[in-house]
Amino acid sequence: MRRRTFVKGLLGTTALIGLTPGTVESTFLKSPVTTNRLRPPGAVPEEVFPSKCVRCGRCVEVCPYRSIIMLDIRAGVHAGTPLVEAEKIPCYLCMKCVDVCPTGSLLRVSQEDTRMGLAVIDKYSCAAWEGTTLCRTCYDKCPFPEKAIRLEQLKPVVLTEYCTGCGLCTNGCPITLENGKKAINIEPVYARDKVLS
Repeated sequence: MRRRTFVKGLLGTTALIGLTPGTVESTFLKSPVTTNRLRPPGAVPEEVFPSKCVRCGRCVEVCPYRSIIMLDIRAGVHAGTPLVEAEKIPCYLCMKCVDVCPTGSLLRVSQEDTRMGLAVIDKYSCAAWEGTTLCRTCYDKCPFPEKAIRLEQLKPVVLTEYCTGCGLCTNGCPITLENGKKAINIEPVYARDKVLS
């Protein structure tokens, strides 16, 4: 009877937290870093970030813009780690978080050398690319206009080698699609880098 009760309780708990055999990895180990969900500036590759970060919360506390949030228990092994939701509150590149990180999870980096991600324009949704209006919001919001983003024939073009992935363009974009994305989004391409052994 005790064994049956234990198994029932285990199955009930598993159902309660939404797990079935085979989804444990996808639920608890899946990285929260996706489109417009970024680590703060100077973050080490996502492959090692959750093991290096001690979840002290200093980066969250020091951010004057409240750009950095701390993930809750639903994030599995990533719970307690910092994240920037670019379309809600982007990173303003004040670089205070990199100065307070005690573990080197956020490495000291200059504003210009920051690579949180890469802005990608959806030319089928962008008002300027569609020709419906002369929108240049992403260009105006970019901290490095004419360097990270420029206008070519009044259409925004991202220069990949200079884009910091701060998300200011995404936050400012007036176009929001049905799936919640914008006409310009930040892809966390650098977070996917592998650590060289």
